[in-house]
This record gives sequence, C-alpha cells and structure tokens, in this order.
Amino acid sequence: MTTQNAALTLSRAPKAGKKYFSVDEANQALAYVRPVTRDLMDCYAHVVDIRRRIEKPQEFDSREHLEAEYETTMDRLSELVDELHMVGVELKDFERGLIDFPSVHDDREIYLCWQFKDQLVEAWHETDAGFAGRQNVSLLCEPACDKAA
Repeated sequence: MTTQNAALTLSRAPKAGKKYFSVDEANQALAYVRPVTRDLMDCYAHVVDIRRRIEKPQEFDSREHLEAEYETTMDRLSELVDELHMVGVELKDFERGLIDFPSVHDDREIYLCWQFKDQLVEAWHETDAGFAGRQNVSLLCEPACDKAA
C-alpha cells in the first residue's frame, strides 16, 4: 500500500466516538429527522425571502423590521441545524433537504444519503463522492448476501 493510499484509508476509517448508522437505524431516525428537515427547509426559504426583501425592499417594507426578522429566523435555522447534528447527521443542502447519515462499510466511513422527497434512505456514497456519487443501498449488501447464500 502506498503512503497516499494509506493516508486515504486512514482518513476514511471510522472515528471513535462518532455516531454511525445502519440503513435500518437511519430509516428509524427519519421519524425525527424528517420533521426537523421540513422545518429547516421552510425556515431557509423564509431566510432567502427576507434577504431578497432587504436587498430590494418594497415601499411597505421596514428595513429595521426585516433585519430583526432575518436575525430571528437565522437563529432558528441554526437551532434546527444543531438539532440534526445532535442526532449525528449532517445537513448537505438546505433547499433539497439533503441529509447524510455517517455509516461504515468494509471498515471505511461512507454516507447513507437521504433527501426530503425520499420516503426512506435508499442511497449511499463515499465520503468524497457527494450527491453525484450516490448508489443504491442494496449494493452495500451484495458481498455479505453472497456469503450468506
């Protein structure tokens, strides 16, 4: 193994003390994650709207009121992100409600990937692959399933 490959393997190795989810655990966590994500998406849309109104105010808009509303809404947005972090998941996209659940496969860290429009966690990707690298979670089972058969 080259030094570069060793460093890559180490950086993807599971970290002690970090929460890791199985597919079943991630799907169970959606009972909590889904409503928080919905609130977060709504709150983010409100932040975008307020920001637009601050930048291009209408005659009935009070800049002071908008700025106060912006601060309050940003505080709420931060609270919602913190709620997700406390569960152990990572928010990747406010608009799509894209959430990554840390997981482990073949002794390396991966992400189980869910977005708000999905009913269940059905995709995963390498930690450096992002949304474009999503693959179906059924692919995670194939080697273990082949051994069990």
